[in-house]
Amino acid sequence: MILPLKQNHFNDVIELGNLVHGNGYLDQNSLQNIVNKGNKNGINSCFVAIESNRLMGFRLTYAAEQWLVDKWCTPNRWGISQEQVGYFKCNTVASDARGRGIGGLLLDASITALKLQGATAGVSHLWKQSPNNSAVRYFTKAGGVLIKEHPDRWNNTAEHPDYICVLCGPNCHCAACEMLLIF
Repeated sequence: MILPLKQNHFNDVIELGNLVHGNGYLDQNSLQNIVNKGNKNGINSCFVAIESNRLMGFRLTYAAEQWLVDKWCTPNRWGISQEQVGYFKCNTVASDARGRGIGGLLLDASITALKLQGATAGVSHLWKQSPNNSAVRYFTKAGGVLIKEHPDRWNNTAEHPDYICVLCGPNCHCAACEMLLIF
């Protein structure tokens, strides 16, 4: 079942996020900030997948005009006004639930919410080193187009100051593939 992310899901989302992406990826404050950025006009663009009372995955998404277009973004290559672009921050699925379409269902829910909020596209930074490059493959399958590759995207960022990458440790050199999905 795909549901809007609410406060009662926070502990499970933090636990799964830190397990999959590395310690320090999410905490109560950062998750609350993300959820706040995902709400616009009373519409929440962040979702969870629940089966048998267990969190199977989550999608964190920022509403258009509620996120910072920073040095890791290339809006001049998007071909669409940045005021109309939401941000797909994170899609995470538990290892034993992968390959069942949960990530796609979560993405569809966020796209529907973003459209209701007035967005016409979403951009994301996909983890190139995800297992079997599944993040980029899944987003490409959904219609995402590669804009630019950004090496060292998650190395010593203010957004995740205590982040320890599951592959690189505290000095992350993983690449982010900036991708755009037009709805």
